[in-house]
Amino acid sequence: MTAKDEWLNVESLDLEGQGVAHNSEGKVVFIEGALPGEQVQVQVHRKKNNWEQASMTALRRNSSQRVTPPCPHFSICGGCKLQHLHVGAQVATKQRALEDGLWHLGKVKPERVLRPIEGPAWGYRYRARLSARFVLKKNKMLVGFHERKSSYVADMDSCEVLPPHLSALLVPLRELLTAMNERDRLPQIEVAVGAQVTALVLRHMEPLGADDVQRLRDFAALHPVQWWLQSKGPDTVKLLDEGGVALDYQLPEFGINMPFKPTDFTQVNHQINGVLVSQALRLLDVQPHERVIDWFCGLGNFTLPLATRAREVLGLEGSEGLVARSRENAALNGLASKTNFIARNLFEITPTELASYCHADKWLIDPPREGAYALAQAVAAVHANLSPLGDFKLPQRIVYVSCNPATLARDAGLLVNVAGYRCTAAGAVNMFPHTAHVESMAVFERS
Repeated sequence: MTAKDEWLNVESLDLEGQGVAHNSEGKVVFIEGALPGEQVQVQVHRKKNNWEQASMTALRRNSSQRVTPPCPHFSICGGCKLQHLHVGAQVATKQRALEDGLWHLGKVKPERVLRPIEGPAWGYRYRARLSARFVLKKNKMLVGFHERKSSYVADMDSCEVLPPHLSALLVPLRELLTAMNERDRLPQIEVAVGAQVTALVLRHMEPLGADDVQRLRDFAALHPVQWWLQSKGPDTVKLLDEGGVALDYQLPEFGINMPFKPTDFTQVNHQINGVLVSQALRLLDVQPHERVIDWFCGLGNFTLPLATRAREVLGLEGSEGLVARSRENAALNGLASKTNFIARNLFEITPTELASYCHADKWLIDPPREGAYALAQAVAAVHANLSPLGDFKLPQRIVYVSCNPATLARDAGLLVNVAGYRCTAAGAVNMFPHTAHVESMAVFERS
């Protein structure tokens, strides 16, 4: 085990934002709070045969990229892991993580490295799930993110990554929940900021009485928020009071208005999302005569902008409910005639079913963290002519938007090494500044 007085040289950062070093025995040590180039002493908290996990206790040589975190809660709150690293270095680290993952996991090297997509480093988080807990010893409600590696709620009165108006609501929300009769049965508040309104979803384990409902209404009258109530799962979400301004976001470059519910999956960072969609469409280079398939289409975040450029767009998603909502959004934006949506479990797709969706000139793939392995396998099988699929042809170009570099690398390995594609470009997207989360985009061309 690493001795307390041993000085370790930090070599790199891992995908969790921990410094990586080797001790005198050659064992890998993951160090919370340490940065590449630093020399540190540590306290080991967990050990295995091949690695140890530790926290930094002394710092003898600082990284030139170390900065003072502006948030007073950074050392406790688990919402951010990298505020102590200059934001430019954060982006470079994520780009390296993407390239290393593609090579080491998928044996893929992009022909061109795209310039990383960046945006505001602070006040960017338009979606958040805030935990709430009444602490008897403090006689107050805590509202915020969890403490690091803990189930406790951090005692925070501000947050630098939330928009300023949301950060300013943390203390008023604590006071509101503390005063409510059901305060012990209110575990979380989900936050979603739209173009014109901020929605707060209160999870309540018991029905709210008239007094508590009135407290919510009084709060909304004092602060510009819209209350939603959630008694059980996401399907139970409903507005406290009908009417008012709808929750939505815009993609102005394409003239798209996208309504959503506060519990729907939408990108946390709306500014980056706008740039991400624009970049994806530029890389896909859709022409007016072309047909496009948008795999894992969600509410139509890519489908509807694509429909403003292409002859036809087919969107596929696993949920009937999401498909219905996508159709509504397409109709709202005058794009119903150029779009079609199908509900299908995309984690089980076969080559025969792939061909049933007919030829498309180009694909956009935007899967969840699990990636698109079944789709990549089906593509590889088609390329190998393992199934008689008539005149079906694979698309000439694919743009793959990923929220997990490991599953992107796995799928890219299949597309490049088995299915006959080249990875012509790839780049990181800093969707979540100050966290270790890596978003990315890769382009594949058929040889």
